[in-house]
Amino acid sequence: MPTKIFVNLPVKNLEKSKDFYTRLGFSINPQFTDETAACVVLSETIFAMILTHDKFKQFTKKDIADAQKTTEVLIAIDAESKAALQDMVNKATQAGGSLYDDAKDHGWMYQHSFADPDGHQWEVIYMDMNAIPQG
Repeated sequence: MPTKIFVNLPVKNLEKSKDFYTRLGFSINPQFTDETAACVVLSETIFAMILTHDKFKQFTKKDIADAQKTTEVLIAIDAESKAALQDMVNKATQAGGSLYDDAKDHGWMYQHSFADPDGHQWEVIYMDMNAIPQG
């Protein structure tokens, strides 16, 4: 079984992206960071590798999607509470991100969404495990 996940995201401006993610409260692992890439630590086992377009092209033969126009992936992360979820979304918009959908309350799951400066879509969710419908 895998023990870690690394989500690789192409970014147009590495320094701007590093600033964005650190303003959300995430740290940068300097061990995997240089002038072409940075490792954003989302948790002990989940990381977002933000890569310049030139660096990203070293890992794929396909064109890089313009995330401002095309959804290439939805990245979902959990929050420990509705308040923590809303705090992250607020920080994202204050740090240069944008909202791309309204908050949704499904009873057992609450979600809100933002896009980073490059347009990558992030779904932040809070799940009340005791309220999940059975069956």
